[in-house]
Amino acid sequence: MSDLKTRFDEAVNHIQTAEGDFKPSNEMKLEFYALYKQATAGDVSGKRPGMMDFVGRAKFDAWEKLKGMSGDDAMQKYIDRLESLK
Repeated sequence: MSDLKTRFDEAVNHIQTAEGDFKPSNEMKLEFYALYKQATAGDVSGKRPGMMDFVGRAKFDAWEKLKGMSGDDAMQKYIDRLESLK
């Protein structure tokens, strides 16, 4: 496994198990979600959720903004974003 993938997996684990003072805003959660999806699944696919699915639509839109970004770039940005918060 590459060093980047290892560091990414550690960062994801840190976010998922974060306790204490770490209270991310909704915007920050969307940013991490979009970067994670871009890194693990590539460009967004499927139809945009309907108007009444506010959460699904926000997630789709956040992910769609990263269209074209490579998986490695998304992993690095995820790691960098977490490091900037520490």
